[in-house]
Amino acid sequence: MTCIFCDIISGEKNGHFIYEDETHVAFLDKYPIDQGHSLVLPREHFERVTDMNPEKVGALFSKTPKIARGILKATQADAFSMAQNNGWAAKQIVPHVHVHIIPRYNHKGTIWTKRNITNDAELNLLASKIRKNIESS
Repeated sequence: MTCIFCDIISGEKNGHFIYEDETHVAFLDKYPIDQGHSLVLPREHFERVTDMNPEKVGALFSKTPKIARGILKATQADAFSMAQNNGWAAKQIVPHVHVHIIPRYNHKGTIWTKRNITNDAELNLLASKIRKNIESS
């Protein structure tokens, strides 16, 4: 089975990376709910969080505060939502464990179902801005 996230991690497919280390990556969601919507995931492929041992789950979730701070600073969002889905019935579209960080804006309200499609130039610029803010936090 081919995994699009594994292809992005390996460089076979394009991704707008905002964070990378030896075991985890974060990149912008290609179909964001709002500007700055990003995914944090382990490099190692696991379909569901229940396939991971507690140490790996802890390592994944320990990355989110720093990444979320960078996203909030770069996007000037007022808040953020975090989500982690497991299985098709839970709306896990890609079967590779990932955590959504979704910036939220007071003037927009909270919408879960609307997705905006942006172009590569906009995503590259936003990814660069968030990377700089993650590195400085």
